[in-house]
Amino acid sequence: MTIHGARHIGWYQSSEQVLRGFCSVCGSTLFWKPTIEGYEFTAVAMGLFDSPTKSHLAKHTFVEDKGDYYEIADGITQSKSY
Repeated sequence: MTIHGARHIGWYQSSEQVLRGFCSVCGSTLFWKPTIEGYEFTAVAMGLFDSPTKSHLAKHTFVEDKGDYYEIADGITQSKSY
């Protein structure tokens, strides 16, 4: 992935376990990444992409905390945390 305008990305620590990236110009959510040892990834807000990505969901996380009005019925792996 290539990021254009990286100078406009701000980061803040929203909890002990997560950093969140945002656009410092408009405030849009861009990324989040765990600060937990052993978790080496950055999650990207898929709404950032203008064109088809040919990507797919790998798993649903934090399903225990979802609203009772959500039904996850796509057969993809679900987990209570990361």
